[in-house]
Amino acid sequence: MTMTETFSMDVKSIKKQLNKELEDKRYTHTLGVMDTAMLLASCYGISTQKAQLAGLLHDCAKKMKDKDSISLCETCHVEITDVEKRNTFLLHAKAGAELARIKYHVDDEEILSAIRCHTTGKPDMTILDKIIFIADYIEPNRSHSERLPYLRKLAFQDLDETLVQILHDTLLYLKEKGGEIDPMTKETYDYYIKERN
Repeated sequence: MTMTETFSMDVKSIKKQLNKELEDKRYTHTLGVMDTAMLLASCYGISTQKAQLAGLLHDCAKKMKDKDSISLCETCHVEITDVEKRNTFLLHAKAGAELARIKYHVDDEEILSAIRCHTTGKPDMTILDKIIFIADYIEPNRSHSERLPYLRKLAFQDLDETLVQILHDTLLYLKEKGGEIDPMTKETYDYYIKERN
């Protein structure tokens, strides 16, 4: 059996598992992120297989209870910030990377990194990191922003500019809503604004 055939079997079994575990809407979103990530990976000349796996597993910890996410992160010696303790929904990214490693036997650090930072971003992201972050925001089932048509087009022209625009919109939304801003999101935005200039 070739490596590609083995990979296809893994993807098939992971899909089956996630379909059982995630709510219908979340599973549909997951497939949307996976497909969008593969298209972007193809556009930017990186591995579509890595993008497929990272997209498929980016929300694998979404259904975990807060205490279980915290426990998993602590067991795996993953730092939990004060903001994450107060807003535990943010932890699904870090917990998801650990779950992907332990439960789904993903040992590729590039894939794990993309899962780990898909919610807040981070300075100096890899192309795959950026792709998963962006795909999560723009996938076809999303309808949360009137700027989505513009961002979907931009994503295939300039990843960094798309990243900056999404981070800007996210920070603006949280500010208007009065939500707590994760310092990493602001740090990522500042980093890419500086890079752009």
